[in-house]
Amino acid sequence: MAERSASRPRLAVTLGDVRGIGPEIVIQAAASREVRDAADLVFVGPSGAGVEVSESVGEWRASDGVAQAGRFAGAAVERAAALALDGAVDGIVTAPLDKAALLAGGYDYPGHTEMLASITGRTVAMMLAATHPAPGTTNPLRVVLATTHIALRDVLGAVTPQAIGEAAAVTRAGLRDWFGISEPRIALCALNPHAGDGGRFGDEDDRVLRPAALAAGIAGPFPADTVFVRAMRGAFDAVIAPYHDVGMTAIKVASFGSAVNVTLGLPFPRTSPDHGTALDIAGRGIADPSSMIAATLMCAQIARRRRAAAA
Repeated sequence: MAERSASRPRLAVTLGDVRGIGPEIVIQAAASREVRDAADLVFVGPSGAGVEVSESVGEWRASDGVAQAGRFAGAAVERAAALALDGAVDGIVTAPLDKAALLAGGYDYPGHTEMLASITGRTVAMMLAATHPAPGTTNPLRVVLATTHIALRDVLGAVTPQAIGEAAAVTRAGLRDWFGISEPRIALCALNPHAGDGGRFGDEDDRVLRPAALAAGIAGPFPADTVFVRAMRGAFDAVIAPYHDVGMTAIKVASFGSAVNVTLGLPFPRTSPDHGTALDIAGRGIADPSSMIAATLMCAQIARRRRAAAA
C-alpha cells in the first residue's frame, strides 16, 4: 500500500457483487474530484472485474456463476473489515451485494450490516442518512432500524424493549461521535396506525414501545405518517423505525440517490450507497454513481472527525 496521507483518510472500497453495477459506480466515484480530494481509496475484490484492485480476493471470470460472485463479495467484506480492524484503513465503503448470491457463496447473513456485526462482535444499527435536507425542509432525514431484514410476520416478536434500547444507545453514540451532534434528539416511530389510537388498532405501542422509549430516553412513539415529516422540519435528529420498510420507504422517498447507508456501532465507519446491485442495468453505462460518491464522502468525513477526536 502507498504511504498514508497526513490529511486524507484511507478507505477500503469493496466492489460488491461484480455481476451488478458495483464496479461501475466504484470507478465513477473514484474519478470524482470531490472523492479524490477527500480520501485515498484501496479497492478490495476480485481481479478481472474491471477495477484494478489493491487487495485481491481471487480472479473473476465471465464463466463464473452466482455462488462465486457471492463468495468474492463476502470475502471482500471480510478483507476490508480486517484492514480496518488492523488500522491499515480508516473506514470502509461497500458497493452493493446480492443477498441470494451471498448465501449461495457460503455466507449466511441477510446483508452487510449483520455480517459486520458478526465480524466485529459489536451491537450495531443500520441507519440511512440523507446528505442534505429535502426541498422545503430544514433537516436531513436520518432513519435507524430497530429490526432489519426479517419478515413482517416476525416483527411483533422482534420489536422488544431490548431492541429499542440498543438501537437508541447506538444511535445516540453515533450521532454524537460520528455526526458531531452533542445532544441528539431521537424519536421512535410507532408500529401501528395512529400509534394504536388508544389500543383500537393494536396495543403494542402503549404496552411495549412507549415504556421502551421512556426507558431509553427518546421521544415517542409517534405515528409513522407524521414523525418523519417532523424530523425533516427540525424536531428530531433521527427516527428509529420499528421495521425495515416503514423506515426505508420514508428515507428513500425523501432522498433516494443521495442517501447513505451507515452501520452505527462499529469500531470503524462503514458506509454504502442507498440502492442495490441493479443487475438489470449492469454493464450498460447508465448506472448513477451519486449515492456511491455520497457514501465515500460521508465515510471520509466521519473518519476525519474520528481522527481529530483522537488527536
